[in-house]
Amino acid sequence: MLKKIITAVLLACTIITLGGCSKSTIAQKEANQVSQSKIQVVVAFNPLKQFAEAVGKDKIEVKTIIPEGVEPHDFEPKIRDMEDISKAGLFVYTGFGMEPWIEKTLSTIDNKKLLVVDSSIGVDPIKTVGEEIKEHGQYDPHIWLSVREAKIQTKNIKDALVKADVINKDFYEKNFEEFSNELDKIYNEYKTKFQGVTNKNFVTGHAAFGYLCRDFGLLQNSVEDVFSEGEPTPQKLKELVEVSKKNKIKVIFMEELSSPRVSETLAKEVGAKVQKIYTIESNEENKDYIQSMQENLANIYNSLK
Repeated sequence: MLKKIITAVLLACTIITLGGCSKSTIAQKEANQVSQSKIQVVVAFNPLKQFAEAVGKDKIEVKTIIPEGVEPHDFEPKIRDMEDISKAGLFVYTGFGMEPWIEKTLSTIDNKKLLVVDSSIGVDPIKTVGEEIKEHGQYDPHIWLSVREAKIQTKNIKDALVKADVINKDFYEKNFEEFSNELDKIYNEYKTKFQGVTNKNFVTGHAAFGYLCRDFGLLQNSVEDVFSEGEPTPQKLKELVEVSKKNKIKVIFMEELSSPRVSETLAKEVGAKVQKIYTIESNEENKDYIQSMQENLANIYNSLK
């Protein structure tokens, strides 16, 4: 009798366990199906991820291939990165030489359905000078740091999503318009504010803000060049000290991926403070693109008043 009871208990436990496994397996399959039903988007780095998600929202799944904290100019894709790109529906990169590995990488991708998006199409480029042209190309690639150029980049992504998923065209168009309106609001607010300041000079560690300056009629003076390369010469530092003193610079802006040593030395020399500015190359302090740009512009404006 006892043997029959034990057998019945074991059988019941087995049925329950199998039932639980079955439910777990079904749930996992359903989750995988939901994931696979979304458009798989691979982007080079963080700002493009933010633009894609602003338009695609829950209809896309975005993977970034340049890791957080890695300088995009220096990145080289690995085999798994190429595999991710080859499995994607969309691949988005900045353009203007920001990703020098693009051409070689795309030549190895065997996916005829992959939509490749050069987000710089339609952007009015700023030309680089001197040695930068020989090594990196003739254009400054930091286009996402202009809210006006970011709007063009986002439109390029939106157009590609519509092409890939025409059924949801209205969804993507609506989201783009909402994001576009937010960008316009920021631009209009600070266009007016910067027109009211006489000093247009600010100092940064890295010359990444040329497009932002063009938006608002400002002038950046930077420790490092457009591509964050090389130590500044004594002559360069002397010029920065003179510019800072002449324009009564109160803040030396420093980027996350730039070396703080020179910026801190410069700030001490001219009696200024060091303050963070976002390049948005990484997801800094969990701020989205709109929050980061609003804070950048507010801090620059306050430093010029």
